[in-house]
Amino acid sequence: MNCYNPTNRHTRKATWSNKKPDGRWRAYDYDELVARDKASLDIFWLKDDSLEDSANLPNPDIIAQEIVDDLEAVLEQFRLIANDLGSETSGRTTS
Repeated sequence: MNCYNPTNRHTRKATWSNKKPDGRWRAYDYDELVARDKASLDIFWLKDDSLEDSANLPNPDIIAQEIVDDLEAVLEQFRLIANDLGSETSGRTTS
């Protein structure tokens, strides 16, 4: 909250720099913002290590095939469960 300094935004101090890329507060020049594609204010510079690096993802066809394989495996598991449930209920009578 101290970085944000809502009472006087002109005295804010940036904590980000090229030497400190993990700084949580970064100032941008107007020219730097309007030079962005579509002048978007959706800006982030901190890397979330819990997310995969999108620059190193496999090709889309490989990802799609992995999804298909996973879904087919899950579907087969559900078929086995449904068969087990069907055999359990086939001996029951309804009242």
